[in-house]
Amino acid sequence: MNSTTHLAEASAASVADPVVNWFTENSGAFVSGFINVLIILLVAVVFRAVTGRVITHGVRRMVSSHQRLNQATSKAGNLVTRQSNSSESAGQRQQQRAQTIGSVLRSVASSVIFGVAFVMILGEFGINLGPILASAGVLGLAIGFGAQSLVQDFLSGIFMMIEDQYGVGDVVDTGDAVGTVESVTLRITKIRDLNGGLWYVRNGEIMRVCNMNQDWANAVVEIPLDYSVDIAHAERVIESAIDDFAAEDEFKSRILEKPDLSGVIGIGNGSVTVRIIVKVKPGEQWALGRALRGRLKSRFDSEGVRVAYPLLPGNGVGAAKQG
Repeated sequence: MNSTTHLAEASAASVADPVVNWFTENSGAFVSGFINVLIILLVAVVFRAVTGRVITHGVRRMVSSHQRLNQATSKAGNLVTRQSNSSESAGQRQQQRAQTIGSVLRSVASSVIFGVAFVMILGEFGINLGPILASAGVLGLAIGFGAQSLVQDFLSGIFMMIEDQYGVGDVVDTGDAVGTVESVTLRITKIRDLNGGLWYVRNGEIMRVCNMNQDWANAVVEIPLDYSVDIAHAERVIESAIDDFAAEDEFKSRILEKPDLSGVIGIGNGSVTVRIIVKVKPGEQWALGRALRGRLKSRFDSEGVRVAYPLLPGNGVGAAKQG
């Protein structure tokens, strides 16, 4: 029995000795490798935190500088383009831009930093990084070719937000889609048109955009007067009407400059067309234009100024029918 026990112990010792010897010989490498992994993770976390703070500070400074530049430009032109409530909405819009841009840049920084840290940790375990890096390069190239439009959309979205081309609530013209911006993301812009339809426009497909709610706007009113009207008398009536309109409490706070009567801009089809331009706060051009037309209609009725009626041909296509 004792001989059997001794034989088993000897056999176990013969198996355990190589393991113990191997662990003893490589324990230093294990400890140093573990310490290196911890150092890599610690450096990655610290570098990510520092990079995040730098990105946040840089984006906020960039957005605030852009906002101060716009305000300085407005003051230089003696314009007040925002009311108190619109100033708050503009501040919210700037904050939204900063948060979106900062979030994207921080995500990209996190992916790069922790990706490099992961590759370095694999190297600490003795894994050959050559095939991995080659495979990653081929995969990245394939994704780049297959997702060109997606990358273009994201880059266009970033530059749109950085340059503050438009924001939620602005009325824009992007070509086929004309309406109010309801949402802006890095990939698409949602635009609600006049009929209530919601357009989804990819940012990479927007070649040009007209923002009708930025800085200031013009309310343009064109009046076709009857050809027989005395232009001098009509212009005096219009001047009086637009001066009274600009002095009303309901409208004067939204008008930036005295309304301008440009004069006669066209003659034809039995009419003489005159144009009125009123510089107003952004987004007010449509409401003030409608109100001004109503005031002019009432003044024309009281002063006997006739507006033009289209002349129809006596025969042929479009001729007026009698009886």
